[in-house]
Formats: sequence, C-alpha cells, structure tokens
Amino acid sequence: MHSDNPEDSGPGSGPDPSRPVAPLEQALHAARALVLADLEAGDVARPDIVSLVEESVAHRRWWVEQWPEGVAYVSGLVAQDVQDALLERYGRWPVCPVCAEGDPHALDVEPELGPDPHWVCGKAGVVVAAVGTLRAAAGPGEPGGTGGS
Repeated sequence: MHSDNPEDSGPGSGPDPSRPVAPLEQALHAARALVLADLEAGDVARPDIVSLVEESVAHRRWWVEQWPEGVAYVSGLVAQDVQDALLERYGRWPVCPVCAEGDPHALDVEPELGPDPHWVCGKAGVVVAAVGTLRAAAGPGEPGGTGGS
C-alpha cells in the first residue's frame, strides 16, 4: 500500500532528518524545554507536574494552528498555563526570590501575550528572569518552588 505521507517511507522509519522542523514544532519544543527548566530550578518537576506541561503544549499546538501569528507567544502562554494549573492544585509557582519580607507571592509572566516572556515581580516591579532561566536568578541553594496556597 502506498502512503502519501512523506514521513512514512517504510517500516520503522521516522521523520526525514534532512527535512527542517516546522516553526510550530520548534516553538512548542522550546516552550516545553523552557518551562521544564524553570520547574527543575524549583525542584518541582515531578511526573504529575510534567504532565501539566504536556497538557498545555497540546492545547497550545491547537491554539497556534488556529492563529499561526501567535507562534512567538507560545513560551509565555505555556508558562502561564502551568502556573495557573499549579496554583489550582499545589500553590504558588514560581515563588518570588526578590521579596524577602511579607507573604510569599508568585512571579508573573510578562508580557501576557508577547514574545520573549520574562518572570516579573509585580510587587517590586522588577524583571527576575527570562522564562527558562529561573535557576540562574534564584542563585545556589535557593529553589523557587511552590509556596503553598
């Protein structure tokens, strides 16, 4: 039987490595990697939480297929999706490493819908780190885990 799918060239064959990866797939893989890096920085990259990342990536794949111009916004949106899901289930993430006094609070993703998303402390009004680089911002021995509800 002949297949019209160029990736189906025989048993056990996968995608052709000579073909470039589509921008959508590049953006989704990058978003996944960046958010996972931030979860690992806070020691919260448990399997159930990684599943939340996967759910968000699947949802955002559909979203970008509907609005291709939004491909540059995927990393920030996945970070926000995971942050919202964690808040509902586990508590605040990532906890602000800037504010030492007062109640623990989560960082915000800015811009809410734009390229090059960053984690920002809304109380202090400072950029803490680009999405994917929380480990560097927290410093050694300072995980940015969940802070409870």
